[in-house]
Amino acid sequence: MSKFYLSLSRYLTVLLMLATTMAWSQSRTVTGKVTSSDDGTGLPGVNVIEKGTNNGTATDADGNFSLSVPSTATLVFSFVGYETQEMAVGTQTTVNVSLSSDVTSLSEVVVVGYGSQEKKEITSSVVALSEKEFNRGNINDPTQLLQGKVPGLSVYNRGGDPNSNSTIRLRGISTVGANTSPLVVIDGVIGASLDNVDPNDIESINVLKDGSAAAIYGSRGSSGVILVTTKRGSTRNGGLSTNYNGYISAATIARQQPLMSRSEYLAAGGNDLGSETDWVDEVTRTGISHVHNLAISGGNQQTTFRLSTNFRDINGILEKSGFDQINGRANLTHSALNDKLRFDFNMALTNRKSNYSFNEALRYAVLYNPTAPIRFDNGNYYQAILFDNFNPVAILDQNINEGKRKTLNYNAKIDYQLFEGLTLTANYGQQYENTLNGEYYSRASLFRGLNRGGLARRYTSDRSFTLFEAYGTYSKLLGKVNLDLSAGYSFQEDNFEDLFLELGDFPSDILGYNMLEASGDRLSGLASRVNISSNASPANRIIAGFGRVNLTFDNAIFFNASVRREGSTKLGEDNQWGIFPAAGLGVDLNRYLSINNVDVLKFRVGYGVTGSLPNESGLSQDLYEYSLQGGGGVTLRRDANKDLKWEQKSEINVGVDFGLGGKFSGAIDVYTRDIKDFILERQVPVTEYPSGRRFENAGALKTNGAELSLAYNSFKFGELSWQPGIVLSTYKTTLEEFIIDEQMMAELGAPGQNGTFMIRVAEGEEIGQIWGPVFSGVEGNGAPRFADINGDGQVISAPAEALNPNGDFKQLGNGLPTMELGWTNQLTFKNWDLNAFFRGAFGHSLVNNFRAFYEPIDPGAINSYNRVLTDKAVAGLTSAQYSSLYVEKADFFKLDNITLGYNVKTASGAAVKSFRVYANVQNAFVITKYTGIDPEPVLQDFGGSDNGGFVGTTPNVLAPGIDRRNNYFTATTFTFGVNIGL
Repeated sequence: MSKFYLSLSRYLTVLLMLATTMAWSQSRTVTGKVTSSDDGTGLPGVNVIEKGTNNGTATDADGNFSLSVPSTATLVFSFVGYETQEMAVGTQTTVNVSLSSDVTSLSEVVVVGYGSQEKKEITSSVVALSEKEFNRGNINDPTQLLQGKVPGLSVYNRGGDPNSNSTIRLRGISTVGANTSPLVVIDGVIGASLDNVDPNDIESINVLKDGSAAAIYGSRGSSGVILVTTKRGSTRNGGLSTNYNGYISAATIARQQPLMSRSEYLAAGGNDLGSETDWVDEVTRTGISHVHNLAISGGNQQTTFRLSTNFRDINGILEKSGFDQINGRANLTHSALNDKLRFDFNMALTNRKSNYSFNEALRYAVLYNPTAPIRFDNGNYYQAILFDNFNPVAILDQNINEGKRKTLNYNAKIDYQLFEGLTLTANYGQQYENTLNGEYYSRASLFRGLNRGGLARRYTSDRSFTLFEAYGTYSKLLGKVNLDLSAGYSFQEDNFEDLFLELGDFPSDILGYNMLEASGDRLSGLASRVNISSNASPANRIIAGFGRVNLTFDNAIFFNASVRREGSTKLGEDNQWGIFPAAGLGVDLNRYLSINNVDVLKFRVGYGVTGSLPNESGLSQDLYEYSLQGGGGVTLRRDANKDLKWEQKSEINVGVDFGLGGKFSGAIDVYTRDIKDFILERQVPVTEYPSGRRFENAGALKTNGAELSLAYNSFKFGELSWQPGIVLSTYKTTLEEFIIDEQMMAELGAPGQNGTFMIRVAEGEEIGQIWGPVFSGVEGNGAPRFADINGDGQVISAPAEALNPNGDFKQLGNGLPTMELGWTNQLTFKNWDLNAFFRGAFGHSLVNNFRAFYEPIDPGAINSYNRVLTDKAVAGLTSAQYSSLYVEKADFFKLDNITLGYNVKTASGAAVKSFRVYANVQNAFVITKYTGIDPEPVLQDFGGSDNGGFVGTTPNVLAPGIDRRNNYFTATTFTFGVNIGL
């Protein structure tokens, strides 16, 4: 019997060995690439496991993998934030997989103030965007990465001047007298400059929209908070990795004001000067730009780093407009003491040289005589001596408007885990910014220079900012309750100084603004023409203590509360300190209701209080001014207000997050915000305050709004995948209280319409009212006829009567949109990807200033200016006078950004790990009935200018909807680029 068992065991052993040999003979090495279905890019760090075994690997930095498995194996691909996918190997040696985003995943970590939270725990209104969701193309302003992507966030850069910053509003106007743009926090540094971050270096951007999320930042969070996280070093590829991103773009005029041609101008009675000149063509160009980004990253398990350099040569469609910029960024992360200690260091430097050119050249190109020559026969520029009429080519050729800006910031952060659950953090950072601008107007230039014998203007400023913060975070699981506590201290200090010089009467133009000492204005008797001003702020400080508690019960009920007590040296002694509380509650209803086909159903509500500080310093002190005039003297310019206090905003937000069927997701937010105690300069009785002016707390705003975001992931048509998403927002702002009951503002200006104001502001009514008489026809003498609105038998329509209760005026439109829309479409097919982004705004109107001045054809005045031609022109109208005729609905829907890309397949182990080429078009087309240059909303007004005057620098946020004549023309931009990974 023993021999039988021995023989049997030998037989079984042989069979087992044979089976094993056969199995291994069918094993093979399978290679492939894992990509995202969103944009087709490779996904690093994806787990690739042979199902039912421990045999597995992870994808490299470009999404490639290699694994030896038998032919009977099934591979399981899993990655955080994406749906797990299984794939049978069979006879394949190459397995490529496209993973779809998991819209039901609530484990995503989202950066919030002073830390991060899992997405499911957030009770406030927060939107997180990764790099793959950003807008693409020739983008030089980081805020434009977000344009149309975040419900409630308005980002507009009308015309696309490469040297201008976007106007940003989060849920409408948040203040009248303070900063209306959101607070920017970069890698934990409050108030860091976005001008010092190249768009290529940004990893993600989170937007804290409501008061409960922003209250942790106190006085600087009233307009919302934008958290920017830059790219870090990585060891995923087991050493150094190098990435190059570069593109070239061409910008061409998309829309321009329709004008009379030479023949039309002469037929209307214009003066024939013997030439035919397309003035717009003479001052514009195809703006060729190129951008290059090179980044190197690497490290080991303890230390990682990333170095990047960005070069931008940007040229706008207006001749001489653009900038050259070089930016460098470095970050280093080091862990020690068994990963209990973590050190982060970030540094960035930007050097930009700008040519601001002159937007006025575009304005005068529209209205200049089309029969005029550019030059006389002797070579001198042609120039008619007329009011507000300058040769646009001469403006650009004879004058200089340029500047330089250098920005440096750095910060060092240390995290130390004192014991399990408790981490202490210290963060120190500084930022320096220097600006030097120069303007020179030639002695031969009628535009600003001729009457001064040449005019030079120099401006320089220095700004510095210091931040130190220390805080601790403690986490503890107490049964079904997860507790997170944070508490800390914040110190901020900023300093500013500037100097402005303006002198004229120079013997030569050769050295331009670099020969100030040769100015004849320095001579005795002409000193009154010298303009010198200098300013220096005190050390403005903000000191704060803050705390926050987050509680999670049963992994389904979420509560958080925070409070910040903050003091500022800008306010009166008795009101320097303010308290800013916040609280939020969220419930994962689906955990308890278990509704079929519903993956996510979370209700949340939040309340928070934030504040605002004035832009100016020393408002609680008397302001004196010294003047040389009359032998010199000191006068009180503004009285002190020792009781000046914080501007305050309180906000309630109610929201619902939902997901259906593993594919469809969305969020709805409804909010109301109340803002009070604006910090405004106002007239006061001279019997109490000798100067007659001082800053006071006055006024109140109320905004109600709603926001919706929807996404579907994704529609499949064979190998074609389509992932659409849409965001909608609407709001209405009412001026509850103000310094006066009713007021007209935003003057139209010259020629001929001084004293004509277009915007009405009134207590208890909505902001943005475009106000004026209603056009009803043409009188026999060519003058406009206005409607008798109140039916009293007489028409009172003179501009000075705009607020007369018996006057015939009404609201002609509103400068703010009632709805804004963003529609994203991401399509992938094999190695191809297409991203088409549409954007629109509806319900707003614009006052078309070009039409208001230059549309009526007056035979006696047409020799002065060319005329605007639109289908809204009224036959027989010869007199230009502001009315409803020039207020146009400006609804628009545009294909804002479209990108087609192709990912070139690279061999495994090749030096080039990834190679992508793409083509992009920005502002591809727009659908609108607006006849002006750009239908996008104008959210604030800088005032008008005429006859070579300078445009104001302080915006009026209560006067939206005015389409002035100095706007930069809109462009359509074509871009071709490559992304290479080594």
